[in-house]
Amino acid sequence: MDMPPVRVKVWGELACFTRPEFKVERVSYPVMTPSAARGVLEAIFWKPEFTWRVRRVSVLKPVRYFSIQRNEVSARMSSRSNSISITDCREQRHTLALRDVAYVIEADVELRDGSPYDVAKYRDQFRRRVSKGQCFHRPYLGCREFSALFGEPSADDVPSFVSEDLGLMLLDIEYGSDAKDPRFFMARLESGVLSVPPVGFNRKEAEDAAATTCG
Repeated sequence: MDMPPVRVKVWGELACFTRPEFKVERVSYPVMTPSAARGVLEAIFWKPEFTWRVRRVSVLKPVRYFSIQRNEVSARMSSRSNSISITDCREQRHTLALRDVAYVIEADVELRDGSPYDVAKYRDQFRRRVSKGQCFHRPYLGCREFSALFGEPSADDVPSFVSEDLGLMLLDIEYGSDAKDPRFFMARLESGVLSVPPVGFNRKEAEDAAATTCG
């Protein structure tokens, strides 16, 4: 797009952007994922006429991990039952999360086919909502209990200098007529900035690409 991306700063005390390869145990990436960034944007402003396409996520503070144990349940209440036994299905799980985080999200507004409005309309609406602190629901940083604050970035918000290969990261989930197809990309933090490609690979393609890179 010819227009520069819209920008918003988000921060919070706690965050967890789970790496999928760790399965049950939650281990966070050192940076917000594109799917989590899209969730923040949609919490602030969303309309069915457009989608958000995240371009970049900048890490503003040093990466600090902390470890917690949380009680969770391993079952869901079905429509055929009125309750579940917390005692019978309680499980204690480990989480390696992030503390004291701040990011700047840069993203494009991409109109869906048939939208009658100009993209500038939605960009202006988003910027006004950010300046006023308005949102449809409170944004969160990976887990719903890790709520986020947001506002306009300032000139002092510069990326940290950390650079690191992050491996496979979820880009998006494409929904077909009878299935969903997760799309991944090979992520890297470069001087505190995660650049997000417009398209991704399925898991097998991404794993093959990773093996080729390592080889």
